[in-house]
Amino acid sequence: MRDLLGLAPGSLFDLDAVDPAARPGFTHGKKRARAEVLALGGRFGELHTRLHAAGKGGARDRLLLLVQGTDCSGKDGIARHVMRLFEPMWLHYAAFDKPTDEERRHHFLWRIRRQLPEAGQIAMHNRSHYEDVLVARVHNLVPEAIWQKRYSEINLFEKRLTDDGLRLVKVMLHISADEQRTRLQARLTDPAKRWKYNPGDVDERPFWPAYKAAYEAALAQCSTAAAPWFVVPADHKWYRDWAVAHLVLEALEEMDPQYPPPDFDVAAERARLEGSA
Repeated sequence: MRDLLGLAPGSLFDLDAVDPAARPGFTHGKKRARAEVLALGGRFGELHTRLHAAGKGGARDRLLLLVQGTDCSGKDGIARHVMRLFEPMWLHYAAFDKPTDEERRHHFLWRIRRQLPEAGQIAMHNRSHYEDVLVARVHNLVPEAIWQKRYSEINLFEKRLTDDGLRLVKVMLHISADEQRTRLQARLTDPAKRWKYNPGDVDERPFWPAYKAAYEAALAQCSTAAAPWFVVPADHKWYRDWAVAHLVLEALEEMDPQYPPPDFDVAAERARLEGSA
C-alpha cells in the first residue's frame, strides 16, 4: 500500500490525477473489506503490546497516524473503524478544531506538541498542523509570507520527531465534491445523523478549488523521505478504512517492536516463586 498510495518526496502532485472512487490494491467489495479490517484486530493488538512493552523497556518508538481531509471525508470514520482495533490503554486521540484564544497566542506547532504520543503509544490526530497551511492559506488568516515559511518549519518538525523514534503515517482522505454533497444530504435527511451537520460545511464548498491548490502544495512540499504523504481515495468508506488500516499495519510491521529483555534472573525468580507460600 505504501507504494500504491505514497507520494515521492519532492514531486509535484495533481489531485485530479487520483480517482476518489478508485480502490488501489483491492479488487473485492464492501463485505470483504470490512471483514479484513476486523480480522486485523489480533495482529494490531500483538504489535501494539510489543510496542508498549518496548517503550517500558526504554525504547523511544511510537506511532502517529495523522489524518487530513475535507469535511465529510471520513476522519471520524477512521477513528471508529480502524483505531478501535488497538489496545485502548495505550492509545491517544486528538482532534484539532479552530484554535482557541490560548492556542493562537503560541506558535502554530505548540498545540500539536502537547498531543504527541509517548514512547510505546499509538496516536491519531484528526486534522493537524497542516491546517495552518490549508485553512490559513485559503482564508488568508495570516499573510502569505507567514504560511509560506511554515512548509519548511513542518518538515524540520517532522524530521526531528522521526529522528527521535516517532513513526509518522500521514494520510490525506481524497473525496469528490459530489460525494461530499451526498454525505451532507444524508446528514440532513437522517435524524440520527443530523447532529453531525454543520452549516459551515456548505459555506466551505465554494472554496473547493482553493483547498485543492492548498492540499497539492502541502503534499508536494511536505512529502519527505522521513515522513511521506499517502493519498487514499475515500469515496468508498469501506475502501478508505481498509487502505488506512493496511498503511498502519505496514508501518508497524516495519518498525517490528520487540519485547525488552528481562532485567532479572528468570530461573532464580522461578525458583523463588515455586518456594513461596
